[in-house]
Amino acid sequence: MFNMQESGYFNQYNPIGGVWDEMFGADSKIRDHYSKVISYLSQESPEELNKKEELAKRLFMTQGITFTVYNSGEGIEKIFPFDIIPRIITAAEWAFVEKGIKQRLTALNLFLKDVYHNQFIIKDGIVPIDIIYSCPHFLREMYQLQVPYDIYVHIAGIDLIRDHDGTFYVLEDNLRTPSGVSYMLENREITKRLFPDLLPQCNVRSVTEYPALLYKNLLALSPRPISNPTIVLLSPGIYNSAYFEHTTLARLMGVELVEGRDLVVDNHKVYMKTTNGLQQVDVIYRRVDDDYLDPLVFNPKSMLGVAGLMGAYRKGNVAIVNAIGNGVADDKAVYVYVPAMIKYYLNEEPILKNVPTYQLGNANEKEYVFANINKMVVKKTNESGGYGMLMGHASTEQEIEDYKNEILKAPRNFIAQPTISLSAAPCYIQGELAPRRIDLRPYALYGPNGIEIVPGGLTRVALKEGSLVVNSSQGGGSKDTWVLG
Repeated sequence: MFNMQESGYFNQYNPIGGVWDEMFGADSKIRDHYSKVISYLSQESPEELNKKEELAKRLFMTQGITFTVYNSGEGIEKIFPFDIIPRIITAAEWAFVEKGIKQRLTALNLFLKDVYHNQFIIKDGIVPIDIIYSCPHFLREMYQLQVPYDIYVHIAGIDLIRDHDGTFYVLEDNLRTPSGVSYMLENREITKRLFPDLLPQCNVRSVTEYPALLYKNLLALSPRPISNPTIVLLSPGIYNSAYFEHTTLARLMGVELVEGRDLVVDNHKVYMKTTNGLQQVDVIYRRVDDDYLDPLVFNPKSMLGVAGLMGAYRKGNVAIVNAIGNGVADDKAVYVYVPAMIKYYLNEEPILKNVPTYQLGNANEKEYVFANINKMVVKKTNESGGYGMLMGHASTEQEIEDYKNEILKAPRNFIAQPTISLSAAPCYIQGELAPRRIDLRPYALYGPNGIEIVPGGLTRVALKEGSLVVNSSQGGGSKDTWVLG
């Protein structure tokens, strides 16, 4: 370890009190795994670092690495803010996280199979029946439907945070169409341009295999036993906020990027329209939500889906990734029961902890939350992207009153959690290093041969000083995530 004073950038670095700092230990020393990066940065002048930051912005712009924010009805393309200082995770921390995610994903997948087939977990009273049947994402159309290899969650993005003592917690399980993996890949490419020597020096593990692993898993799901099955990525189109990601993944995997209007179902088989006529499709990696996938079964007004797709899926003529109906497992009201699922299906203690969570459908818990609402974060059970939340400590009395009235209309649709502190990592902000709050979304791929997780993930950063909201739609950014070998 070496002292902060040896480096100009760190004299001003003020860790946030009561918050786990990824770089800075409690004894005012830099943690070992950050020391190489810090000594490297210390030799760079602010001019050089500013140049690197400018280069990163230019690369993001020229490569179209953007996302769309919808304000006042207009879609505005924004560059995804990127912080040049990597977030570093030790080999031991990663081994723990990886083991915890594999355990959790195994249990969640067993839960999905169970809830759509025998429902043992409901019959045994582990998960209340009304929680399942009141969940808008529990799809009766999936009941008793066989999915290939019994895998429902082929791709999971499980959000992790660290509390004030460094403990990892799972904040939420994204099991439907998790996004952000293209930023993980692009952040690494840009870091290679900015700090080419540093990655090998630090023995940083690679994340670039992700598209190849995903492609291998998609190939293995083909219902037809042929050597070159047709795989497509189904996107809602250019107005979707993650369209950049859809194009990137399709390009990196070498698969066709299609929209609903490019596909047609005939005799329970799915075909892609090509200049040479129709070509049968075997596997669809879809980035369209359940409700819009098939206007004959779900939302009849949907222009994004394919009429008859559900029939082809039910017959086993096409594989769909992720499976339809997964939302019942990542509903925030069901999240409370994941530790119980791990014990029930695997007979193991959960490795990764849940954040303590109160369900407002439960009268006693609602009373407790209302009494302590200024120390709570209240969320809708089916919103994502940081929308519809109440941050108790930062809200006015009027906002709290209005929100309570919303809750009383449909308490089942809300959960509350104590405000967890979120760890901080150093960010390069206006020529100085300053701590900002972060989370981590690793991406797990579940294929016929088991679960693989590329070592890293998307570290999202709350770039506004003092903020705890890391969502890109709410002004967050991201940084490269280094897992050391």
